[in-house]
Parts: sequence; structure tokens; C-alpha cells
Amino acid sequence: MQLTLENPDFDYFLRGANGSAALVNDRRLERSFIVAPDALVEDWNVASVGGLTVADLEPVLALQPEVVLLGSGSHQVFPPAEVLAACLARGIGMETMANDAVARTYQVLAGEGRRVVAAFVLSAA
Repeated sequence: MQLTLENPDFDYFLRGANGSAALVNDRRLERSFIVAPDALVEDWNVASVGGLTVADLEPVLALQPEVVLLGSGSHQVFPPAEVLAACLARGIGMETMANDAVARTYQVLAGEGRRVVAAFVLSAA
């Protein structure tokens, strides 16, 4: 899915995503990763949303988001309750969606200047 051909005013933008890959700027990523308007964390060691732990969130939370978008792959899958609670306890919103929906939402929020962090879980094709 192609999202945009124009470069926005922030460093890292998503051109598209699905359950197994994403295009950040001009780079194709095939391993789980984290992106913010000013940061890219490649090779986030998370294989599934169901197995996500609070410790796995540390690199996400280190980016000081106001909202976290969790891309759960090709379909929406919710993380364990303690993961959601860890964000809520810090006053951070978390939304879980399929990767393509997270890519679209990230672009909108980042374009508005929001402090958004998107964490994508990618699986082998």
C-alpha cells in the first residue's frame, strides 16, 4: 500500500506496511521495529503481540510518546492487559491496529506534530 510520495516535515515517515514488511522512508524493513518522527529503532526483538511484555515496551517508552500505536501484524491482536496498564499508568495512550492502519494513523498524527511512536510487529512471510 503506497501512502505518500512527498516527504513530510519529520525525519521518519511510513510509505506503507503490511504483516511482514514496512517501508520507512526508502528503506524496506522485515523485522519488528519502532518509529517516531525523529527516531527509528530497528530489530525490535518482539515476535508476537500476544507475547509482548512490559520490558519489551522500554524502547518504546524511552522515546517519550504521548500516544503509542501498536501494529499487530496483518490483523488486529490485542496485547496482554499488563502491557496496556503500563502505558495507562504513565498517562500514555495505546491503540492497537493492523500494521496498515497504524501506518496511516502514524502519518496523520506525526504530520500534526504529535509525539507519536509506532511499534510494528512483523512476521516472516
